[in-house]
Amino acid sequence: MQLKNTRERWGIVSQALHWLIVLLILGQGTVGLWMEDLRNGPDKLQVYALHKSFGLTILALAVLRLLWRWYAGRPEPVPGIPRWQVSIARLSHWLLYALLLAIPLSGWLLNSAAGFPLQWFGLFDLPAIAAQDNALHELAEEIHEFLFWTLVSVAALHAAAAFHHHLFRRDATLVRMLPGSWSHGGPPQPPAGSRRDDR
Repeated sequence: MQLKNTRERWGIVSQALHWLIVLLILGQGTVGLWMEDLRNGPDKLQVYALHKSFGLTILALAVLRLLWRWYAGRPEPVPGIPRWQVSIARLSHWLLYALLLAIPLSGWLLNSAAGFPLQWFGLFDLPAIAAQDNALHELAEEIHEFLFWTLVSVAALHAAAAFHHHLFRRDATLVRMLPGSWSHGGPPQPPAGSRRDDR
């Protein structure tokens, strides 16, 4: 089991961080859309507190993933992928990283401007990053929602591209982000006579 990334595939640490963040984002998005309709009361406060704690967790994991990528490197582009697709993929990756940092930070700003305390699963307090300000709170709320829907759009395109490569180009783009046991036998081979390079 390879911890670090190789020239051919992502290592187990990168894979674990990737799929853990995916699951947390799916959970956060679902809860975030649902919790606004909850009736005011202790249960709603608890859900909001958990939403904030998981948001901070995503922020920490995103920073960790960036540091790990800097340390462990990244695989080379899959052979045969056009250069323009490689450039778009790299741009989308960095946009996803930026959104994974910006969304929790905008939530932190929103919470601070509202004047609410911020704790991580009740274990310790985090400082406010802005003074209480109703106008700033409204702005941060709009930014937080806009960034979330931007993340949904970019992530959907990212996933669609991965499945396109797996199902139609039949290359290792998706497979190399899966655990080794899931990709036993190597990446699927392209159909006979298919073009390998559209550059």
